[in-house]
Amino acid sequence: MRGPRPARSAREWLGLAIVAAGAVVVVAHFWRFVTADPVVWNAFLGGSVAAFATALGTTPVIFSQRLPDRVQDTLFGFGAGVMLAACAFSLIIPGLAAAKSIGVFGGGDWAAGGVIGGAILLGGIALMVMDRVLPHEHFIKGREGQAARQIRRTWLFVFAIALHNVPEGLAIGVGYAANNGLRADALATGIAIQDVPEGLVVAVALLAAGYSRTFAVLIGMASGLVEPLGAVLGAAVVGHSAMLLPWGLGFAAGAMLFVISHEIIPESHRKGHEAFATGGLMVGFVLMMLLDTALG
Repeated sequence: MRGPRPARSAREWLGLAIVAAGAVVVVAHFWRFVTADPVVWNAFLGGSVAAFATALGTTPVIFSQRLPDRVQDTLFGFGAGVMLAACAFSLIIPGLAAAKSIGVFGGGDWAAGGVIGGAILLGGIALMVMDRVLPHEHFIKGREGQAARQIRRTWLFVFAIALHNVPEGLAIGVGYAANNGLRADALATGIAIQDVPEGLVVAVALLAAGYSRTFAVLIGMASGLVEPLGAVLGAAVVGHSAMLLPWGLGFAAGAMLFVISHEIIPESHRKGHEAFATGGLMVGFVLMMLLDTALG
């Protein structure tokens, strides 16, 4: 039986105070940076909406409710369709136009296509490398056999969800740097829609692995916090140099395409509801296409 936990020493309290003070300074500098540029601020708001949608998706777990698997898979398919259309109409096509107008490598059709194609491949490769490097197994120490495998699989899925929120955030930021407000809002809204079931899936997966309801909900909410950070990064980097715009658009599209193919579509087909997932994908694609072309 464990004895009482020893009180913290003065040195430990001093260290905590220094860390807290440093965090306050970093947050203050970040806030000034975000509010100083209207484009970055709008990107931050768009990313925050997506993060809120992820948090919103965890709420059924608080009340012991759960969306039917068929509904979840349909929403995943819908989100995949929205993201596919966003890749085409909000990222790739504007990227090609930007490459031509800026005159990258001469500004011809082949040059523009080569730049965007290369950026798409770079985005996909970057996400593939991150997907292989980032997940770790230190969460399963002390567990063996089937329990260890279940926890490992659960945490790998949680990491995958959080990981693919990075390019979604970047895409939102690049969208605000490259497009008018209405089109960028449509892109952010589409990404937020498919974030709702993701938050739910993360919380449910952790709950099924034996974690408490509170822990599952908090981690599900936290998985979306990278989106406003990614949005700020995307808007700031692309807004700094017009030459980076086509590369940023193509890179974000490639990262999103990797996520759609590697995570969202397989997950939506895993439970035998392929027809509903495919129907959701087609509806999502058409809806996002209409929004993009009508607002463009």
